[in-house]
Amino acid sequence: MNFYDHQLFHIYNQGNNRQPIFFRKEHYYYFLWKMRANLLPFGDLISYCLMPNHFHWQLYVKKREIEREPFWQYVDDIEFKRRVSKYGIKAQPVDRSGSRVKHSNSSITLNEAIGNLQRAYTRAINRELQQTGSLFRKKCKAKDGWIDEFVSVRQPNGKLNAHFRIGTGYTHHCFKYIHYNPKEAGLVDKITDWSYSSARDYAGLRKGTLCNLELGREMIRTL
Repeated sequence: MNFYDHQLFHIYNQGNNRQPIFFRKEHYYYFLWKMRANLLPFGDLISYCLMPNHFHWQLYVKKREIEREPFWQYVDDIEFKRRVSKYGIKAQPVDRSGSRVKHSNSSITLNEAIGNLQRAYTRAINRELQQTGSLFRKKCKAKDGWIDEFVSVRQPNGKLNAHFRIGTGYTHHCFKYIHYNPKEAGLVDKITDWSYSSARDYAGLRKGTLCNLELGREMIRTL
C-alpha cells in the first residue's frame, strides 16, 4: 500500500476466500486492541467497522514511518493494558525481547505494522481454534480519502465550495459506507446497534477512545 504523510486513507481487507475472520465477540475485542496498538502510533483513526469476514478503517496518517523501538514499547504497553483488562491482577507482564527479530532498519512502516497486526491476530485465532493457514486475504488494500485536484475551501464570492459541503466528497461517503455495512448486510436494524464499529461513538452512545471523534467530525462536517 502506498501511504504518505498527512493524508486520510480508507484501508480494508477480508478473510481469505471470504471466510470469517471473527468467530465470537471476544475476537472482535482482541482485534480492536491490536488496532489501538499498531495503528495509533502512525496517526488518527477516524472511523472503523469490523464485519464477520472483513474490516474497514479510515485512518488519517500523520507519519507512514516511525522509530521502531518506541513503537514496540507502545505495542507492549497496550498489550499489558489488554491483559490487565482481561485478567486483572493476574495479568502477566509482556516480554517479547527474545522473540523479535533484530532489524537493520531503525524505523518501521505503517505497512509493516498492519502486517504485524494481521499476523498476530491470525496466530492467536489459529491457536485457539486449532487450525492453520492464512486468515486474511494476502494483500490489504487502501485508497486515499481526498480528491485528486486542489480545490479552495471558499469560492471568490465567499460561498463554500461544493466539494466541502456536508454530504459531498469521498471522505463523507466512505464514512457513511463504513458505518452502514452491518445494516446493509442485515445484521442489525440500526447502524448504532452494531457494537464493532465507531457509529455508537459518534452517536454519543459510548465513550470510545479509539477514534479521534473531533477530527472525524471536522472532516465530514457533521458537527
